[in-house]
Amino acid sequence: MLKSHTLVDGLEFKEIQYELRPARDLAGRPVDGLFNAWIILDNPEQLNSYTTDAIKEVILAFRQASMDRSVNCCVFTAVGDRAFCTGGNTKEYAEYYAGNPQEYKQYMRLFNDMIDAILRCDKPVINRVNGMRLAGGQEIGMACDFTVAADTARFGQAGPKHGSAPDGGSTDFLPLYVGFSRAMESGILCEMWSAHKALFIGLLNEVVPVLKVDGKWIPNPMVVTDRFVDEFGKIVYGNFKAGADREAAKEILGKAETDLSKLDEAVETLCTKILLLMPDCVSKTVNGLRKHKQWHWDNTNVTNREWLALNMMTEAKAGFRAFNEGPKDRREVDFIKLRQLLAEGHPWDDELIRAISPQYQQEG
Repeated sequence: MLKSHTLVDGLEFKEIQYELRPARDLAGRPVDGLFNAWIILDNPEQLNSYTTDAIKEVILAFRQASMDRSVNCCVFTAVGDRAFCTGGNTKEYAEYYAGNPQEYKQYMRLFNDMIDAILRCDKPVINRVNGMRLAGGQEIGMACDFTVAADTARFGQAGPKHGSAPDGGSTDFLPLYVGFSRAMESGILCEMWSAHKALFIGLLNEVVPVLKVDGKWIPNPMVVTDRFVDEFGKIVYGNFKAGADREAAKEILGKAETDLSKLDEAVETLCTKILLLMPDCVSKTVNGLRKHKQWHWDNTNVTNREWLALNMMTEAKAGFRAFNEGPKDRREVDFIKLRQLLAEGHPWDDELIRAISPQYQQEG
């Protein structure tokens, strides 16, 4: 009788979804007794941001898939078509962790364990990006081995805008994917990349169309340029159009419906490619390539955790509360006022936070 090496046998997932979907051969037929483990974030109302409880389940899900002898590979994705993940749950950050560094330090231990669970999974991990992949969502996505994305997806960081630093993996992984200059552009300036640009600069493996108008597939009209070629699989680059073109693109978007079937097809094709390889050779190669990410991650994540916790007393406390409590059109602090007050030597206290926060200005 085989021994179980999972941490929790018979675990019932409540915060996320965990599915074993049949592996398929080249003809698309289900293969007897072999599966792909789909680990699915399930918080679409909050753009699939992860809560503390969801992180715990993601850790256990990757461990379970890793130890399951019948699993070929893992697919990490989310419910809906708006977002794969936008990072940590800002409502939970603002209402519980802001101002509580000792609690956030424990939370970050869990987050680090989630990254480790992905990086150390015994099966290849495919990130199926069904929408936005931002902030911590970008970090858990980059921890994966492959990325297949909808052409409507967007990629980027948000830390310096909202009181944090992308130290949950992006400062370790981004330069390896896109080079130093692009990493600076994303990490510091928080500029968003279209799926096509992300593919062009090396962040992704494949981009797939997900929009239909009158039953016909169309590329994302917001990012189509003269570099777009006829075959969807050959899309290599795109930038937002401006002016009248942008308005026309919005009009097309208004008529379009989202269909993720091509995204699923592309993911299944990749899973089948992995299926038709020697499993131990795949495992050794995956871990041999992952070591470049792991080396950077292992050298920084503990000290980053310490800093991120202490930052909950200053910039993160102000930034997350502004995002959670500010008006919809103004969810960032007054950066200029903040710099002016700090230049005058003003301490980080409640008076400073009230002076820079949009929710307090709204009350006034």
